[in-house]
Amino acid sequence: MDMILETERLYLRAPEPSDFEALCRILQDEEVMYAFEGAFSDEEVRAWIERQAERYRSRKLGKWAVVLKETGEMIGQCGLTLQSWKEREVLEVGYLFARKCWHRGYATEAAVACKQYAFETMGADEVCSIIRDTNTASRKVAERNGMTLQDSCMREYRGAERLYVRYAVRRNEAEK
Repeated sequence: MDMILETERLYLRAPEPSDFEALCRILQDEEVMYAFEGAFSDEEVRAWIERQAERYRSRKLGKWAVVLKETGEMIGQCGLTLQSWKEREVLEVGYLFARKCWHRGYATEAAVACKQYAFETMGADEVCSIIRDTNTASRKVAERNGMTLQDSCMREYRGAERLYVRYAVRRNEAEK
């Protein structure tokens, strides 16, 4: 296992092709994927896995597999990616978890670890989370991760224009 981070209850590791079935349970769940304009097909899941694996191979970034220590089950993804935002590139903490794992603090635990990794290991000055404006749960995770609402913009995803918000925290704010 190519482990990147460890928290009290979770391992975050590099994505693997064997993650396909676990990711299908997440990415093909309409309720989980409402902010992504609907569930993914098998082909979209495979492309998602390959995109995360390529990000990891090329820059050691990406949405990493989140594994529950207690059971060894992959329960979601959380990690750092470079994203375009208003004509600049930003370092984003992104997270996506199986519905059965919601409301247990896993997203916050993993996101906080990713933020700390960005500041302490990568030397980043700022970390953000880009979230659909209607995604209240993800917005709460960003707030629990010490981020504050910075700005918003319309973005196109899967053929639809939607409002997204950007939460962020700077290193000097996180150290307080």
